[in-house]
Amino acid sequence: MAGILIVDDNPRIRYLLRVFVETQTSFTVCGEAENGAEAIQRAKELEPRLILLDLSMPVMGGAEAAPVIKKMMPGTKIVLFSMHVDNVLRSLPAAIGVDLALSKSDGVTQLGEHLKALLAPDVPLVIEEAESPEIDRAQKPGLTLPAEYSFSQNRDLLS
Repeated sequence: MAGILIVDDNPRIRYLLRVFVETQTSFTVCGEAENGAEAIQRAKELEPRLILLDLSMPVMGGAEAAPVIKKMMPGTKIVLFSMHVDNVLRSLPAAIGVDLALSKSDGVTQLGEHLKALLAPDVPLVIEEAESPEIDRAQKPGLTLPAEYSFSQNRDLLS
C-alpha cells in the first residue's frame, strides 16, 4: 500500500495538509482528490494506507464516500478531517466507515499524533525520495508557510 490520500475540495487545504504530512511526519502523500467520487477512484488506483477525508464537498461528501471506500478496502484507515465535526459526528465514525473524526479547528498537530497512532501497528512506509525530491525528510524542516496558507489565519478556508 502507498501513503496518505488527501481529499478536500479546497486546494489550499490540500496543500497545507500535504506540506504538513511530508515535512512534519514520516509518512508520504500518495495523491489528492477534490471530492468523494474522485476519492473512491483515486483509492482504487493508489491503494493508500490512510485517507484524510473532508465531510462537506461537492459531487459527493465524505460521509457518502467513506463506506464505499471501507467496503472496497477494509484495511485502509479513514480519518474524517472537517470543520463540521461535532459531538454527534464524533460518535458516528464506525457507522460510516471512518476510523477517526477530527475537527480542523483542532489543528494539524493533533492530526499528526493521530496519524502516527493509526499507522503505527502497520509496517512503516518506505519513503522514496523520487516521490518528493524537494523535501529533505532527514532534516524535517519546520513548517513555515506564507500567511495566506495559515490554518489559524484562514479559518474560513477550513469549512
